[in-house]
Amino acid sequence: MKTRYSLIFVLFLFAYGCNTRANKQPESRKISLSNYDEPHRLQFHFSPDSMWMNDPNGLIFYAGNYHLFYQHYPDDNVWGPMHWGHAISKDLVHWKHLPIALYPDSLGYIFSGSAVADRENTSDFGTKENPPLVSIFTYHNPKAEQAGRVDFQSQAIAYSTDSGTTWTKYKNNPVIINNSGSRDFRDPKVFWHEADAKWVMILAVRDRVHLYSSANLKSWKKESEFTAGTGDSVWECPDLFPLSENGAVKWIMLVSKSGGGPNGGTGTQYFAGHFDGNKFTCEHNDIRWIDHGPDNYAGVTWSNVKDRRLFAGWMNNGMYANKIPTLRWRGAVTAPRELGLVTIKGQSYVVSNPTEELNSIRGKTVVKKELAIDSLDFNEMGIKSPLFDLSLTTEDASFEIKLSNAKGEFLLAGYDAKNKEFYIDRRQSGIKDFSDGFARRITAKRIEIGGTVAFRLLVDVGCAEVFADKGEAVMTSLFFPSETYSAFKLISKGRRKFAEISISEMKSIW
Repeated sequence: MKTRYSLIFVLFLFAYGCNTRANKQPESRKISLSNYDEPHRLQFHFSPDSMWMNDPNGLIFYAGNYHLFYQHYPDDNVWGPMHWGHAISKDLVHWKHLPIALYPDSLGYIFSGSAVADRENTSDFGTKENPPLVSIFTYHNPKAEQAGRVDFQSQAIAYSTDSGTTWTKYKNNPVIINNSGSRDFRDPKVFWHEADAKWVMILAVRDRVHLYSSANLKSWKKESEFTAGTGDSVWECPDLFPLSENGAVKWIMLVSKSGGGPNGGTGTQYFAGHFDGNKFTCEHNDIRWIDHGPDNYAGVTWSNVKDRRLFAGWMNNGMYANKIPTLRWRGAVTAPRELGLVTIKGQSYVVSNPTEELNSIRGKTVVKKELAIDSLDFNEMGIKSPLFDLSLTTEDASFEIKLSNAKGEFLLAGYDAKNKEFYIDRRQSGIKDFSDGFARRITAKRIEIGGTVAFRLLVDVGCAEVFADKGEAVMTSLFFPSETYSAFKLISKGRRKFAEISISEMKSIW
């Protein structure tokens, strides 16, 4: 999230002035697992060892590792001069922290972007035998911004020939200068378009995206623009990729919006349609969100993953990102999700569900089938951990899950049959006075009305993620109890039939 913090640039100009970090070499990250015992520290979601993080960047799978780069300020737990932090994982669950990948330099801060595997060495940064990884990112020049110029954002590249461990910036950066006339010109997502044998870039420019093409990742040609915006918010962190259902392919465009989210603040909208290699066409007029919760922003997908479309977002919201009551760090990443496509009444919708890899950290599991109940105490079933994965299927009737502590704080998550909506209610969840926009009831309407309700709830120490109706309705929400929740109950208004209830304790990844 950048647009909320433009004033902060000025505050950091002095520290940035001589670019003392520009040529700093990578150093070993000193990671202390004791840092992961702090209050509100998530236990099975990625967060940096310390200091600030926001947007996931450069998500790519290569040589057996999932790479997670991310917007990072290593000197404070609030937003500042942006670097690319770096972590890798074999399974999308357990993460290893690596040295910072990209530092600011004389051209500016390192804003969001993407990474690709240049297998044919089109860039000539490697060889056919050892093809390079190429990162594509936005330079943000704070001095040019302070001088009143509008062209202070540009696109640049760096490359790695050691599988992403170290990076070299291209000597002729930037590769795209800003002649759009807009101050907002950023967040390139690049992919190889097989049908036309070319690289395609989607770039956020104020309330629209620009599409570019290239043969070599160095020289770029503008192809087209797409917008469905009203000018009320800035677009950021776009993505463009195909999804298929039974062989039928749709192209999906993701756009994160700096305001106007479905439950306040920021949010990520998606468009379903067609892409011919040059131009994107949307096939619907309604507004659709990849996640209806307030705390999933700037999410993009991993490149170079075969037969799967994997997604992760920044778990925070621009309304209060700098204020959340965490200590050594601020910012985390949603549970990794696999995206799919479903057709409902002739329309294509994106569904989102936790990746199957999360099953590897399940602990004690209790399953109940064919129940007719009005309540169920999970503590009495032997579930004691505040980290759990709950799934249930039931008739189209109201129910809720209540998480609470001895201080009377509680979080609710459930289904309102009367209004046909899923919800997370964090109004009494604990610490909330850091932002007027935090304490609220968060909702997501059902897309397909009637029939069985499927509901999945992932709970970590400080976040809840709902995946309902097999991923058609998704919500992500942070919460900050002053004392960890210890009581977990299912409550329904009247006796209800539950075909199955399954709850698993989750293990810490740290």
